[in-house]
Amino acid sequence: MTKSNIDIITDNLMTIHPLVYKNILKPIRKNTSITPGGMYVLGSLKRNGILSMSDIGKCLSMPKPHVTVIVDRLIEEEFVERQNDPKDRRIINIILTEKGRSFFEEIKESISENLKEKLRMLSEEDQEIMSFFSTKMKEILTAISENN
Repeated sequence: MTKSNIDIITDNLMTIHPLVYKNILKPIRKNTSITPGGMYVLGSLKRNGILSMSDIGKCLSMPKPHVTVIVDRLIEEEFVERQNDPKDRRIINIILTEKGRSFFEEIKESISENLKEKLRMLSEEDQEIMSFFSTKMKEILTAISENN
């Protein structure tokens, strides 16, 4: 019995995730106490500016209690701050501090350089293939996420 395209894509995506973790996210853990979840929160704040706890949860598809634990750790590190919403005092917004912004940029640069180093080991042909398919994968995954 042959596998359908959906089965092949599913198998590939489920295999890619651990490889991405091992090669991209795991090195973060060596350089910092911030978890990948914390990095995702910092990245979301960097992209979006001020976000409520609920909005962070939506961005990252995480339940609010999980987001609260991550944000509390980031507050302890002084990477983010809580701020009351001026329009509705019941809403607590989270903002990136300058320390958090600098930290995020440093880690992002470190990860980027580490990944570039690994990609430079590929042949020119494999680099072209990775460039094309990573662009396509990003486009397709972005389209999928926009439809949800």
